[in-house]
Amino acid sequence: MSLINIQQLTFAYEGSYDPIFENTSFQIDTNWKLGFIGRNGRGKTTFLKLLLNQYEYSGTISSSVSFDYFPYPVKNSSQITIDVLEEILPDYEYWRLSKECSLLDLSEEVLYRPFETLSHGEQTKVLLAILFLKENNFLLIDEPTNHLDRQARETVSQYLKRKKSFILVSHDRAFLDTCVDHILSINKTDIEVQQGNFSTWQQNKEYSDQFELAENEKLQKDIKRLSEAARRTSNWSDKTEKSKSGPDVPDRGFVGHKAAKLMKRAKSSELRMEKSIESKSQLLKNIESNDALKIKPIPYPQQKLMEANQLSLFYDEKAIFENISFSVLQGQRIAIQGKNGCGKTSLLKIILGEQKDYQGILNIGNGLKISSISQDTSFLKGELDEFARRHDIDLTLFKTILRKLDFSRLQFEKKMEDFSEGQKKKVLIAKSLCEQAHLYVWDEPLNFIDVLSRIQIENLILEYQPTMLLVEHDKKFVDMIATDILYL
Repeated sequence: MSLINIQQLTFAYEGSYDPIFENTSFQIDTNWKLGFIGRNGRGKTTFLKLLLNQYEYSGTISSSVSFDYFPYPVKNSSQITIDVLEEILPDYEYWRLSKECSLLDLSEEVLYRPFETLSHGEQTKVLLAILFLKENNFLLIDEPTNHLDRQARETVSQYLKRKKSFILVSHDRAFLDTCVDHILSINKTDIEVQQGNFSTWQQNKEYSDQFELAENEKLQKDIKRLSEAARRTSNWSDKTEKSKSGPDVPDRGFVGHKAAKLMKRAKSSELRMEKSIESKSQLLKNIESNDALKIKPIPYPQQKLMEANQLSLFYDEKAIFENISFSVLQGQRIAIQGKNGCGKTSLLKIILGEQKDYQGILNIGNGLKISSISQDTSFLKGELDEFARRHDIDLTLFKTILRKLDFSRLQFEKKMEDFSEGQKKKVLIAKSLCEQAHLYVWDEPLNFIDVLSRIQIENLILEYQPTMLLVEHDKKFVDMIATDILYL
């Protein structure tokens, strides 16, 4: 066992007046399985890069272990996978690699295919396998679940459950619950470490928030009571002072002394009020804004919005999927499930009219309005205002939704290409929430989205119950919101 010590860590990006970390201190035990959570843009990936010494900072980070970052950068993805792994760890033992592959439910034949031909899940698994073979190695695992199907997530989480010595950035609650024993959370004003998995942290957070809110309510009552008492005492003092000038005052000195005592009491009340406010000024410091979101689904005049009959899609004469039949009824929220490569995104593209070369029959209701979210965010460039104008959405509403998803006002001044991946995804979600539609077609909307925002989106869907077709691999999210499952 050894410790990673972070003392008085301070860091801000060049040209920014807003530090990501400021005088931050905590310790990490290298034997922990550490889950790392926090709102998008709070600095999770930045912290990992500071551990890797990629940025200059003030303060100290001391450790006796070496760090490796996942996903590991593969320079030549056309190489055979076994050669890629040999460049990462030249002196690995094959039997140990074979054992790790077996634990990850990974066939050894993938080791002899070009790395670029492997699926996202296969690439994730082989890189984890080789990186965990390194001795005296503390692994920084940055969002490994993005683009992994549900089965692959379960396999990887079970694999990590057997391991130790890692920090795992993930927003998948079920995934974190399976494989971590501590949580490192970046809050609004500090960083804290807690023992337990995500559910334990969430329960503690709810207790803490309830306590802070109750204390704040008590504080507001105290402030009101003290303010009223100070005002009454001040009024009595003023009246007494004025009475000195009356024609029938027998002892002006006594009245003045009485007025002075009352004024002193008023000042004392004000001072107590100020001290009461100051003593509890830290309250609500970590209450996360979790404002309710809204969506504008519009009813369709018919119960059935669309129907697919015997849909098939082929690529180079190979079937992506065959003979898929289903219908979408008003109020349904259909989650499309299946392994990576089974055609989930392609099916959504057929429905959106972006994929033409399919076989079978697709009947879409006349005048059906569809709002969509794509996996791809690479096209997001330029100003938010121009993006809103281009897509004919209400700019005020658009920015209000982004604020509720924890965008700072400073973020509105940046170009979208400078956003984090999670922030880019939130732009697409906010756009869709601004659009009035009969049907919402969302393709992996939660990739890179932080846990608290996922909960906001869950609550939104459960309240407004829009008709939806979506691809999503977050088990807890799908279990919460889906009315039906379509397996490919």
